[in-house]
Amino acid sequence: MAQSLNALAVGALVKDTGTLYNGKPIIWKIADKGHTGYPSGAVTLITERIISLKCFDAIESGNSDGNRRSYGNNRWTLSNVRQLDPTVGILSDRTKSKWGKYRPWVLWTALPFMVFYILAFYNPGIEDKGLVALYATISYTLLMTLYSFNNTPYASLGGVMTSDIKERNSITSIRFVAATIAQFIVQGLTLPLVSKFTGESGDKGHGWLCTISLFAVIGLIFLIITFFSARERITPPTNQKTDTKQDIKDVFKNIPWRAMFILTLFIFTTLAMWGSAMNYYFENYVDASALYAFLDKIGLVATEAGDGIGYSILNAFGLIVSSPDKAYEVGFGVFNMLGALVQFFGVILLSSFLANRYGKKRVFIICLALTALFTAFFYFPNETDVETMFVLNFLKSLAYAPTVPLLWAMIADVADHSEYVNHRRATGFVFAGVVFALKAGLGIGSAILGFLLSGFGYVSGAGTEQVDSAIQGIVLSSSLIPAATFFVGVIALYFYPITKEYNEHMQAELKERRSKADY
Repeated sequence: MAQSLNALAVGALVKDTGTLYNGKPIIWKIADKGHTGYPSGAVTLITERIISLKCFDAIESGNSDGNRRSYGNNRWTLSNVRQLDPTVGILSDRTKSKWGKYRPWVLWTALPFMVFYILAFYNPGIEDKGLVALYATISYTLLMTLYSFNNTPYASLGGVMTSDIKERNSITSIRFVAATIAQFIVQGLTLPLVSKFTGESGDKGHGWLCTISLFAVIGLIFLIITFFSARERITPPTNQKTDTKQDIKDVFKNIPWRAMFILTLFIFTTLAMWGSAMNYYFENYVDASALYAFLDKIGLVATEAGDGIGYSILNAFGLIVSSPDKAYEVGFGVFNMLGALVQFFGVILLSSFLANRYGKKRVFIICLALTALFTAFFYFPNETDVETMFVLNFLKSLAYAPTVPLLWAMIADVADHSEYVNHRRATGFVFAGVVFALKAGLGIGSAILGFLLSGFGYVSGAGTEQVDSAIQGIVLSSSLIPAATFFVGVIALYFYPITKEYNEHMQAELKERRSKADY
């Protein structure tokens, strides 16, 4: 930096172009100068955008255990935390209770999960930055731990509630109808609700806490409903002996499982990349005036005569925009809500119908290929062609909708396939591996986007004028690049051997085996 930090006033902002976080230079604020006990000329820097979290605890070469315990390690590939999902899968497979193997975990973890969900967004009023980092690390790590202990058994329920192909398709469809409703609410209403709860005080921390607390209460209620309404009907063979090594060996040599692992990894890598990239797309590429005009056409612009019930409801949720410079938040929220709404009806009307008629594999291949195609088309609209962007979002969401429940129904089929081939069942471990691929994909997708934007010259900061290469990078990261990673998932599906005919034969034989007393 050309100017000495010590020469700047307390409160001054400094852009560190040499240190990137998710592809963006970090904006530092000078919090203190000349602090007693500090070296002469030293300044204290803070950032309001990130906290350096040392969430993982791996020991690297040249990094002592004592050093690790003091400072942590950010390397996911070396982290012990990443081992948690498979561990939870193994534990749930070996759980014995009157409620089954997987249902109890949904209940046991419901309240702690939601408590740490709130705490992760709570500001305890700590001023010491070291303690803030410690608090963030602990709360986030506990949240992710509870998430693994809750989500892996929850996902595994789809593999043991029924063996009937049509019933399994219906169950997963119903699950993702509810998930799509939640997506619609969260994606569309989070920022407006934060703004509403913030109010005139300007305290966004309070706004986030209120919003997250509301979501947590709703989540707790539905987890309890899940526990009481679900039933486990498929159990391992009665003569199956506990053998963790054999379970791991069986799963890793299972070709359908490997295909689903790669498919899940690339789908969620793409979803994370595209979802975040579209945020930049709307903020930096889409013309604000054109977006404002589009919102005006659909009745989401403030008017003096706006006093109807519908208008009041939309305004209550922050979905009414007053000026072009405010169009981004509402426009992007409406964009996401449209996608979620289309997926909602797509799951209801298309998923089970198409899967029962043509088979899950065939439907997934066609729908994912169409999703990739419509994603690629986001490369072509100019910055003022907002209508085309929303039409493409409609088509992409409709194409993707049938695949949402089918992914988990196919993983349940993989658990059956493992039993079919090996005469052993490890439902939790099968699902745990794919859940791990899901989480890894989300992290990889975000990292890829950060590297891409950094490489194209993107500079963070509200109101920052982006160079042409950065805009081009944003457009590519929202279209052609995620389309290519979607197609990797299509390729993986060709190696998935469980067709409709194969599944029908497999389920018939498994039904016959399970009917025998000595099985």
